[in-house]
Amino acid sequence: MGAKEFEDEYKKEFEQNIDNSGDDLHIDEMQKTNKGRVFEENAGGRVVLCGANAYEQKYYFNPVFKQIPESIKKELNIISVLFTQEAGGIFTIVFEEDGSISIETNADEEDITYDEITAGLLVSEVRRKRQDLFEALGLYYRIYVLHENPADILADED
Repeated sequence: MGAKEFEDEYKKEFEQNIDNSGDDLHIDEMQKTNKGRVFEENAGGRVVLCGANAYEQKYYFNPVFKQIPESIKKELNIISVLFTQEAGGIFTIVFEEDGSISIETNADEEDITYDEITAGLLVSEVRRKRQDLFEALGLYYRIYVLHENPADILADED
């Protein structure tokens, strides 16, 4: 799914959830969080799956992936929120262009409570403990979003 398709899907989802009560809502205003940072990024083929923001105490799950089972959504929610409670900052799980998953964390420059060492250790721990989940999500993305042939994927793993 390219940037254009992702944006079209997001706009369609956004329009379905708008109450047209005369208020002038713009998608750009809805996306901004944490002092103007755009929480949902789609740069160079990367797509945000979910994330949490310790500054605004918010969790975000990309509505494009609403068909993912509830148990996995809850697990992603728990991982994201617990991470930000422990290390602070902003935590995101992102699909790369090739279908692999990246875990990212960052913080505002003014945030003196954010600990990069703790955040790095927590990312490693989350990756290690949830490796099966992330591998399954990567396969899901490659098959259902990138439309790769499952037989080819299984052949590559052998």
